[in-house]
Amino acid sequence: METVNVFLPMMLYMFGIILLIVLIILGLKLIQILNKVDKVVDNIENKVNKLNGAFSLIDKATDTIALLSDNVVTVVSNTVGKLFKRKNKVSEEDYYE
Repeated sequence: METVNVFLPMMLYMFGIILLIVLIILGLKLIQILNKVDKVVDNIENKVNKLNGAFSLIDKATDTIALLSDNVVTVVSNTVGKLFKRKNKVSEEDYYE
C-alpha cells in the first residue's frame, strides 16, 4: 500500500510535467502560425488597397453611364409622350350629355 502512495503521486507529477512541456511547445507553434497568418493578412490588405483606386474609377464610370442613360430615357419618354398626347378640349355641353 505504501508503494502505491509513493508511486501514484510520482506518476501524476511526471504526466503533469510532460503535459506542461507539450502545452508550451504547442503554444510556441501557435504563436509562429499566428505570425505567418498576420503576414499573409497584411499582404492581402496591401494588394486590396492597391485595387481600391481601380474600383473607385469603375464605380464613377458606371454612375456616369447610369446618369446618362437615365437622362436619355427621360428625354425619349417625354418626346414620345408629347407626340401621342391628345389635346382634349372638353366643352361644358359634353359634361351634361
